[in-house]
Amino acid sequence: MKILKTLGLILLALLAVLLVGGMLMSPKYKVQRTVAIKAAPDKVYALVANPRQWKQWSIWNQRDPNMTIEYSGPESGAGAVWSWKSKTEGDGKMSFTAAEPPKRVVYSLYFPDFESTSTGEMRLEVQGEMTQVTWTMDGDMGGNPLMRWFALFMDGMIGKDFEGGLNNLKVLAEKA
Repeated sequence: MKILKTLGLILLALLAVLLVGGMLMSPKYKVQRTVAIKAAPDKVYALVANPRQWKQWSIWNQRDPNMTIEYSGPESGAGAVWSWKSKTEGDGKMSFTAAEPPKRVVYSLYFPDFESTSTGEMRLEVQGEMTQVTWTMDGDMGGNPLMRWFALFMDGMIGKDFEGGLNNLKVLAEKA
């Protein structure tokens, strides 16, 4: 009986640490990765400003080739939207909210499963013969103290996907 009482107290203490610690943590996170691509900014921009092109280089589409995708709005730039349903990658919607050809695309990302919204940007900068692409995403895990713990791990979880996607984008854009 004493062992059960001790285990119960330990579990309560862990739960208290998770809840109180989560309330003290920032719910905000930022993920950022960069790649240099030997291609003109116009060529790279065409691949990032058009949601239909993401299917060619995004790591998420490659992990689930059976992903159901719907497009709406203009073909590219501000107002372009794509939404997806996937058994392995989850459901989501990306809406391009701003565009400055050939410099940047800003988007809003919504995941209904987590009721989570984040913003992202693909920024292109000319550096000699190279186009440097910086992919950034900022988000907020909200008021749930348990979800705030995920903010600590977002860079590690999403960063690998950004790296894979940017490497695929590089290969695609550098093709003659």
